[in-house]
Amino acid sequence: MKEILQKNLNYLVFFGLLILLIFLKIINPSFIKSISFLSFDLYQKVFAEKKNSQVVIIDIDEKSLGKFGQFPWNRTVFAKILDKINESNPKAIGFDIFFTEKDKQSPDELIKSYGLIPSDIAELQDLKSPDDIFAEKLKESKSIIAVLGSNVPSHSNYNRKAKARFLSKGGDPKQFTYSYPYSIGSLEVLEKNVKGLGSISFLDQLDGIIRSLPLVVQFNKKIYPTMGLEMVRVGSKQKNIYVELNEVGIQRISARPHKIDSDPNGIIWIKYKKSDKDQYISAGDVYDGKFQTDFFKDKYVLIGASAQGLFDLVKTPLGVTIPGVEVHANVIENILDQSYLVRNPNTYIFELLFSIIVALITFILSQKVKPKLSLSIFFGNILAIIIIGFSIYKFRSELVDMSYPIFIVTVTFLTGLYFRFIEENKIALDNLQKEAKLLKERELAAGVQKSLFPDISKFENFIFAKNVPARDVSGDYFDVVRATPEEYFFTLADVSGKGVKAGMYMAKASSIFRTLTNLKFPLEKVVFGVNNELVEAKFKGMFVTAVFGKLNIKTGELVFINAGHESILTFDQNKNYEYIKSEMPPIGIVKYFTESMVKSNTMNLKDKTFVVYTDGVTEGYLKNGEELGAEGVQKIIDGMSDVTPKTIVEAIEKELNWGAEKLRDDITCMAININNTELIKKK
Repeated sequence: MKEILQKNLNYLVFFGLLILLIFLKIINPSFIKSISFLSFDLYQKVFAEKKNSQVVIIDIDEKSLGKFGQFPWNRTVFAKILDKINESNPKAIGFDIFFTEKDKQSPDELIKSYGLIPSDIAELQDLKSPDDIFAEKLKESKSIIAVLGSNVPSHSNYNRKAKARFLSKGGDPKQFTYSYPYSIGSLEVLEKNVKGLGSISFLDQLDGIIRSLPLVVQFNKKIYPTMGLEMVRVGSKQKNIYVELNEVGIQRISARPHKIDSDPNGIIWIKYKKSDKDQYISAGDVYDGKFQTDFFKDKYVLIGASAQGLFDLVKTPLGVTIPGVEVHANVIENILDQSYLVRNPNTYIFELLFSIIVALITFILSQKVKPKLSLSIFFGNILAIIIIGFSIYKFRSELVDMSYPIFIVTVTFLTGLYFRFIEENKIALDNLQKEAKLLKERELAAGVQKSLFPDISKFENFIFAKNVPARDVSGDYFDVVRATPEEYFFTLADVSGKGVKAGMYMAKASSIFRTLTNLKFPLEKVVFGVNNELVEAKFKGMFVTAVFGKLNIKTGELVFINAGHESILTFDQNKNYEYIKSEMPPIGIVKYFTESMVKSNTMNLKDKTFVVYTDGVTEGYLKNGEELGAEGVQKIIDGMSDVTPKTIVEAIEKELNWGAEKLRDDITCMAININNTELIKKK
């Protein structure tokens, strides 16, 4: 009876908790939204794409401020920049800039500022205003000027009208769009001569990150398109923007031939692409004509500021801060590529129902099955949620909130775990004992492994190598064996897998290699023997990618074999680089029936340096979060003045092993150069 009561109480507690969690999802407080945003941002970070070449940004940067002085600049500067751009016939030109006041160099402003006499005034009035000059250039170009929503009146708030004509189907979009009573823009003489007016209004964000923006917005009871949409309209030579509505609100917005699905308020979620410096060009360089004649041809050109003092920097889901103008560049690319993100209202219902179903399954099974299995089910559910979320994002560009299902499943699982605390505590104790034993074994294995590496200081004048394990036991290996006073065998290898098993496999390969090289067998026979012995050893599913070599330090002759390993890097004294790819499968997979199956290469090292490394080097993270890659190895060598085997290896290791986080993989690198032959002989 007591057990039945306890069991029913468990379910009552669970359902009470479930109702509370559902209620939190429905009211959607700020902390729930913030957690959801984190999952949305994760999608973008994982699947961030490179920018296309359709959008160019003319940057008002520090360099430009140094050239033209404090902002705002004379309008004639922008007039000349427009002339330069128009020579290439761009699709459209957008100014993410306000020209709210008359140019200080205009006749009217000079008269006001300096109290001039009538004769001076007459002469000045005959001069053309910089604003008029700029307005003429705007009229000759496919230009769009920014407009910003405001809750307070401003001196730039004349009765402006949108350039785009809005045609709606299914209702009036004004009742659904975000609205501002006033707007901030530019001088009337400038706005009347442009082809479009584009909103640069961002929505208030909980954490300051710009994730979405309205494609259409209402100022002074008039509808305006966002800057990106307006530029696409002008660039597509369209007069109209079409808005389709249903009973809920706005459904679709079109600047033909481009159609964009939005939320009921006309908002889209921006799909950011990786920032690209090549997308930017300094305003000063454009002014001076320092660009290719067709640089702006058929491009969407945005003019905005990255200079710190102009305060137009925003945060993005990619975890970086970018100029505000780049947000509009991303919107343009989203529209052109149809790559914008969607937050479907029906997805909200799906998330809620899916969460309830998974929570019920998790809780019931946690009470019915063994603790270990319930843990597997829990992680399986988490993995399923993540896969579903990422798959929908990848293939449909839809935002699914992974955080709420994960949160509710986690709470459900922990609740079930609490009801089985005693049993789980026992399991946890057993696991701790097992982990302690495993740790001891790994420490022992690590000590044994270190003893297998050679004393590289004996050879460092012409060959140097280093291994930095990502864990206690490395799956990488290198060795150098002196066969004669002038001949040396060497190898660098990467064992598949990690941990103790990989270390044991490596030790086996090391033993075979040393045995065969000590017998002074030819290199082909050494590799033949190592491969066949490892095949016979029957380490299930394991193999070795390796480079084997035999070096004569007197003649410089190098015989080497690349068995499924990373490409070998060689370079001469002028740092001309060459990569030598593998021509064989990895060691330990297929048994060799004859020594002729082993393919060797020969080269002379008298004027070259030979560098070989594991994939832990090329895939290792730099301080900026990027992978080193093969090009990164070249850059390191290019930046070195003292190029020796030791300096090369230590420089690469320093770039990757910078201590901020755990290595993702073992780092092993070897470099060979025989220029120090005299030192070698003395040693």
